Amino acid sequence: LKSASGFWVQDCAAATQNILLAATTYGLGSVWLGVYPNQSVVEPLSDLFELPRDIIPFSLVAMGYPGETKPPSQRYDPQRIHQEKWSQRG
Repeated sequence: LKSASGFWVQDCAAATQNILLAATTYGLGSVWLGVYPNQSVVEPLSDLFELPRDIIPFSLVAMGYPGETKPPSQRYDPQRIHQEKWSQRG
């Protein structure tokens, strides 16, 4: 869509996340491999897949059947939650 062309990064990020969620639904493990905006990755990947210059690779998703299942990690830290203001704790 030309009218929303400035949002392609957000659109691709949402699509990548949905691919990861769908993979999980099918019992696949997956990992988001960031590409854009790292030009040292964008350019070789574009060359590898012979992409036209107006097509910019955003991400790669590696998938497979996991060899093991680990419990989810607990990374919630209530000290990182800010209410109504930003303050530095030190």
